[in-house]
Amino acid sequence: MHGKLTSGKGLEKIESPRYIIFGPNAINHTMDILYNLGMTGTAIIVSGSSITAKIAEDLTSSLDGEISVYHVVTAGGRINDVMKVIEEALKVKADFLIGVGGGRPLDVTKLAAAKLGVRYTVVPTSASHDGIASPAVNFSLSKQAELKFGDSINGMEAPTAVIADTNIINRAPLIAFKSGFGDLVAKFTAVRDWELAYKLKDEPYSEYAASMSLLSAKIAMDHASEIKFRLEESTRILVKALIGSGVAISIAGSSRPASGSEHMFSHALDKISEREGVKSAPHGIQCALGTIMMAYLQGQDWMWIRDKLKKAGVPTTAEEAGIKPDMVVKALTIAHKIRDRYTILGVSGLTPRAAEKLARSTRVIQ
Repeated sequence: MHGKLTSGKGLEKIESPRYIIFGPNAINHTMDILYNLGMTGTAIIVSGSSITAKIAEDLTSSLDGEISVYHVVTAGGRINDVMKVIEEALKVKADFLIGVGGGRPLDVTKLAAAKLGVRYTVVPTSASHDGIASPAVNFSLSKQAELKFGDSINGMEAPTAVIADTNIINRAPLIAFKSGFGDLVAKFTAVRDWELAYKLKDEPYSEYAASMSLLSAKIAMDHASEIKFRLEESTRILVKALIGSGVAISIAGSSRPASGSEHMFSHALDKISEREGVKSAPHGIQCALGTIMMAYLQGQDWMWIRDKLKKAGVPTTAEEAGIKPDMVVKALTIAHKIRDRYTILGVSGLTPRAAEKLARSTRVIQ
């Protein structure tokens, strides 16, 4: 009898990209990569609007004639976008998908590919997060998918190929670089949370995945002062580190090596921002603030982490990130409820008074 492979203490399954290429003009090699991977026939290219749509249109033109290509523009990276891609793919009988964009178009591509049962390739247009090479999607879309499809997301795989053109990524807003750096620094607290859950809750733990995640963070930290200059070489370093973190997620079979209490804080901020009708700060920026505070709770050298963030030009205070101080405190008090994941926040979380004390002690709020 044939069954689905699952990760556990016995048999383990690792989903990772088969082909990763990065450097100047990497996007020009897309057709050769697809051909080598046997990805032919009909493709749907998924992108965001504006800038990423133009990159996707250029890619569509370059592939036209070699394969049949259809372009779907997503609105905001929500479940309706996933359904839109699925409907178009079924209509044209797409053999595979290509995601072009920052975070949201790639997440939509991953989820749509999983529901369609087809392979996909990603062409990141910024280095703002570590989901580039991982099989995971952002927390908000994940929850929407559970409501829509009636179960947790199953069958998501890492992209078959990652095509990271550093010329394109270098043109992304500087805030994207800062966000990517912040998302990498978060691995220091995420892995510590994972270790804590392993010791106290007997959660499955992979030393290899944890080490790879920390190595990716260390690479970024070692080049902190270079990241803000947007040099081609520093872009390579950032992209490599983000891809490494994504592969760590594939090895672990969960987002544990990359996402802990600092990410739960960020998701809590998103929830509060949506409720109050204000725009959230970039994901990696919020995670950076969360990392400073969670490192303090964990007994790590939070000042060293904060200094490295400063060197990379990443905001280290709520004011610099454009976040109201009271929102930081509120987010700290509800972060432990965001998901069923044991972290330094425990099961009861922080009281408002303890949350404010933490934020002030780490100078996240003045």
